[in-house]
Amino acid sequence: MSLFKARDWWSTILGEKEEFDQGCLCVADVDNSGSGQDKIIVGSYMGYLRIFNPHPVKPGDGVQPEDLLLEVQLREPILQVEVGKFVSGTEGLHLAVLHCRKLCVYAVSGTLGNVEHGNQYQIKLMYEHNLQRTACNMTYGPFGGVKGRDLICIQSMDGMLMLFEQESYAFGRFLPGFLLPGPLTYSSRTDSFITVSSCRQVESYKYQVLAFATDADERQETEQQKLSSGKRLAVDWVLNIGEQALDICVVSFNQAVSSIFVLGERNFFCLKDNGQIRFMKKLDYSPSCFIPYCSVKEGTINTLVGNHSKMLNVYQDVTLKWATQLPHIPVSVKVANLQDLKGVIVTLSDNGHLQCSYLGTDPSLFQAPRVDSREINYEEFDAEMKELQKVIKEATKTQDIFPKSEKHRDLIVTAEVSPNLDAESQAIDSELKAEAVPSVTVKITIQSRVTAQKPNLAVCVQAPLAVTCDQFIFDDLEPDSSETVVLSVFLKGNCSPSELEGNCVVSYNTPTGILKVAQCNFRLPLRLICFPAQPSKAANHKLTIDTNKPPISFLTIFSDFVDPSEDDQANVLAFQFLTGSKTTLLASKTSQRYRIQSDQLEDLWLITKELTLRLEEHFKKQNCKDFACTFSGSIPLQEYFELIDRHFELRLNAEKFQELLSERAVQFRAIERRLLTRFKDKTPAPLQHLDTLLEGTFREVIALADAAEENQANMFQAFTKLKSATHLVIMLISLWQKLSADQVAILEATFLPLAEDTQELGWEETVDAAISYLLRTCLSKSSKEQALTLSSQLCMPKDTSRLKKNITLFCDRLAKGGRLSLSTDSATQQAAVMPGGCTTIPESDLEERTVIPGSTATFPNHGQIAKQKSKPGLSDDAAEEAEKP
Repeated sequence: MSLFKARDWWSTILGEKEEFDQGCLCVADVDNSGSGQDKIIVGSYMGYLRIFNPHPVKPGDGVQPEDLLLEVQLREPILQVEVGKFVSGTEGLHLAVLHCRKLCVYAVSGTLGNVEHGNQYQIKLMYEHNLQRTACNMTYGPFGGVKGRDLICIQSMDGMLMLFEQESYAFGRFLPGFLLPGPLTYSSRTDSFITVSSCRQVESYKYQVLAFATDADERQETEQQKLSSGKRLAVDWVLNIGEQALDICVVSFNQAVSSIFVLGERNFFCLKDNGQIRFMKKLDYSPSCFIPYCSVKEGTINTLVGNHSKMLNVYQDVTLKWATQLPHIPVSVKVANLQDLKGVIVTLSDNGHLQCSYLGTDPSLFQAPRVDSREINYEEFDAEMKELQKVIKEATKTQDIFPKSEKHRDLIVTAEVSPNLDAESQAIDSELKAEAVPSVTVKITIQSRVTAQKPNLAVCVQAPLAVTCDQFIFDDLEPDSSETVVLSVFLKGNCSPSELEGNCVVSYNTPTGILKVAQCNFRLPLRLICFPAQPSKAANHKLTIDTNKPPISFLTIFSDFVDPSEDDQANVLAFQFLTGSKTTLLASKTSQRYRIQSDQLEDLWLITKELTLRLEEHFKKQNCKDFACTFSGSIPLQEYFELIDRHFELRLNAEKFQELLSERAVQFRAIERRLLTRFKDKTPAPLQHLDTLLEGTFREVIALADAAEENQANMFQAFTKLKSATHLVIMLISLWQKLSADQVAILEATFLPLAEDTQELGWEETVDAAISYLLRTCLSKSSKEQALTLSSQLCMPKDTSRLKKNITLFCDRLAKGGRLSLSTDSATQQAAVMPGGCTTIPESDLEERTVIPGSTATFPNHGQIAKQKSKPGLSDDAAEEAEKP
């Protein structure tokens, strides 16, 4: 037997599949026997109330029938049990039981038995209070310094303290700034209630302040009345502990000063009556419960702290004196006097394991028998040792978090996209005005090699794309079994998406309780959002992609868009988006170039990406490994800046709508209060057109809400277009500078840091901070720039001028030899890459004109870049002629 195990004096298991928590355990002489022996009172969430009086014949004995004094079902969940002087006219102890919507006080009494069955115990309901609010916990004590009786205070789930003077309800007060209920206790020394709020701070409220504060039923008063009445509930003292609290306990022993103990998630604190910290102890484990008790050393207090590692630690102030192992995780711990044995530790687990234990040692009478001497076979031992070492080596091999190969994964998820669109569209609630919105079927298969418990499949696509069903929950999967689901993807919003990709995520539990995740990506066809159309001669935006291979006929790489019988589509192809815009793709017959043109900059992105992907796949099938795309034109920054300004303008509008809505809502509530006052008055005064003003304000609120909602939809479309244009700019920069995969990843993390845009954290300030960081590190031109510090707080800027200047400067430094890197020695790398360093660009030069290296194009700040007038016709060499300076 281990020295550090708790000695089992008496234990039992309560009920079957019952649940217990912190307030479900109490020890006291509840039947007023006068013997000084405590009884153990336990209440469960199933509504069972049990009272025990353990009498083991010898330590470690199980429960005997006569140990259970009383067991009764109260039909409602029991949140907390307490024993105190709760009945007027007597100082006897009574039992208070807290339910969700009821407080009951019982008298527990026993009748001497005349036969062998022993004494009989019963409970009698003295009084009950039906609660108007859902209760969370309660505390009791001689509130206000009353003598010979205890009052009860109940904390509701919405932050109201309800005080009961025994059989009558006294008053109720709301705690200021309340969000979630915390532990509550009463200090008789200072006559105050102590709790821990959602702000993670200990707060103390005087009983007298609670009694004279504004009543809870009078909360709907004006701000002017609150300031003038002097009845606002004020806190006595506050201490910020920086973590949530599990329990609070107030102790006052003869040889020790009065103290307030607070058990946090990682520390426990001892406070003085005025809120100052006496001491605190940092815990290296996750605690579950605690209780302070009297210490034999003068001036100190002992504390029992249970944790989730089934340990019970004994502290004398901050010094660990003893640690003992329990057979369960305690959710509540008490110290009781049972059968003339003082200091018995009573613990209760969440599943009903009730144990009375003590600390110490038991003598061990076991003696190990003598081992007969025998000859040792060293060869056998060596062979066994080699086998064990081999097993250990195999078991301790370091493995990555994700398996290296698909075939070794426990669960594999695959997605197969149908090559053809659905014959009958599955689109639901699409916002498009098109006659028929196409959809495509995706077949997802889950194959499990092991037992997968509670598998949950989530399918995600980027808005404005949508799926017919995005969540699937399966029964447990057996080994070597599979599940298949079929869903459809379609365009729901009235704008083109920035990505034609989706992903599937499967989360499941292993039989050992470990949560695992498997995922896969799938690519959607271009036909989902566009269809072939007649080429357009006129276009506002054009760009040219150079390759190192002869151009490929569109009949080959875009076979799903081109009719094989029409030879004129071999070099020219147009795509009509479902949203209405059109993009034209041209291939040169004499040079190795492709041109993409459209009236909208953002519409160039998906076609350009699809072109490069299909070219790479084509040449990969031809076993051509040196295929490459390049871009030597000018980066369309001015058009890009116009999209940024449009998105930022909508963000400013959203902020204005929010301010106006807030003002009108305050006005609406003020009119409501005045009308309510007029209607409640016994001699009502004329309304003085308050009803007309209320109706007008209501209409303004509705109109503003509709306008804000419309602005929100426009902002979502603008952000989607901005993401598409950003993807295009990233691709052009990577082709222009021939960036590696790691550098492209840095570029994407810089320009696309957010999956969605919000007012609190927007795209502009995030990208500006990321580009500023790169300009001061890997793209810095001197050590002085590296010494500059960046703002640690992101806030919405006043305009986009700084962002546009930083983007222009970013492109300029890349053109002069700068390389993207997250290494700390970026200055050394820059010195090696750029021997002369980057020359400074004057601010005035940035405002007047911008030169993008890689081409000879120069464009003014307020003009347009790369905009060319359309040719009269589409000739064979239109692509290269259009891009010549």
